Amino acid sequence: MAVKVLVVDDSSFFRRRVSEILEKDTGIEVIDFAVNGQEAVEKASKLRPDVITMDVEMPVLDGISAVKKIMQSNPTPILMFSSLTREGASATLDALDAGAVDFLPKKFEDIARNSEEAIRALQNKVKEIGRKRVSRFTRPMSPTKPAAPTSTSSFSPKPVSSTRSSTVSQPDRSFQKAAPETTPQRNFKASGKSYQVVAIGTSTGGPVALQTILTQLPANFPHPILLIQHMPAAFTPAFAQRLNSLCKIKVKEAEQGDRLMPGVAYLAPGGKQMMVESRGGSKTLKVFEDDSPRITYKPCVDVTFASTAKAYSGDVLAIVLTGMGADGRDGARMLKQAGATIWAQDEKTCVVYGMPQAVAAAGLSSESLALQDVALRINKELGIA
Repeated sequence: MAVKVLVVDDSSFFRRRVSEILEKDTGIEVIDFAVNGQEAVEKASKLRPDVITMDVEMPVLDGISAVKKIMQSNPTPILMFSSLTREGASATLDALDAGAVDFLPKKFEDIARNSEEAIRALQNKVKEIGRKRVSRFTRPMSPTKPAAPTSTSSFSPKPVSSTRSSTVSQPDRSFQKAAPETTPQRNFKASGKSYQVVAIGTSTGGPVALQTILTQLPANFPHPILLIQHMPAAFTPAFAQRLNSLCKIKVKEAEQGDRLMPGVAYLAPGGKQMMVESRGGSKTLKVFEDDSPRITYKPCVDVTFASTAKAYSGDVLAIVLTGMGADGRDGARMLKQAGATIWAQDEKTCVVYGMPQAVAAAGLSSESLALQDVALRINKELGIA
């Protein structure tokens, strides 16, 4: 059965272009259009599409407000189209807070190296998120407004404290759409293995998953955390700042030469690769431009995982979360061979069960975890819960 799509944009040219691209795929059917957010809310209720593509800036009712209303009344997987600007990044992250599951650049040339690749990327993403039934989405709560951005150049770790500063917002739970709040938590037992670093790779649905996990980690987290999220270069600074404003640990966009420190999460910059290097008795980050045509993703989970295996051997806890494709599988294999522990998010709580499935199917992951259990399981494994 074809995935039914409602295309929402105030530009007639863009509506027509998106429709033409999507309907080149026989597995997709564009069932209608909406020219503003209010019309999108009404047609979402009337037509019950499998997927909605949504512009951020529109008259009458903007895209973010429309997402909130749709997720409150008729929860539907929503794919946002965004401009690759600082303002566009912030607005798109607000849309994810409101309940959207993923986003793509509005300029198709920014999606991939050529037009055909960009067309396939859009078609595949719509089909993947369209497979997620609406019953899997629960009503999101109002998003927490992030604190003012801070400069990464003046970065310093947050002080260890058992309580959150009154100037920082409480963790936003709006991303936790994949599982009911009444789901009982499992009683996990620590394996007794020692670690030096935690590495997390993700793609589609990753901003939701990362916020859910990182906001549950304590300020005295004992190891550095490496975050590899498929995301454009314009988005990673804003995403790191937003996470930092919500988490007890420190979160920053990784920079060349960063020394890895406990209780700090380093987000790989969009459009670049992030590797770990051993220098004397410390570990530092190598962040660099990568023009290799053989590597599709920038940042790439495989690249970071592979370097982490070399730098830390088996003292690594690696987790592969929701995302399309198989990025992370080859890196996870190298980590596994070195003696590292690999976990994967389970199918039920993934937006797209691609990357975790690839790792699980290869026999590399020792545990399959629901999103709401990942932080608890990390804390238990590291002896801080």
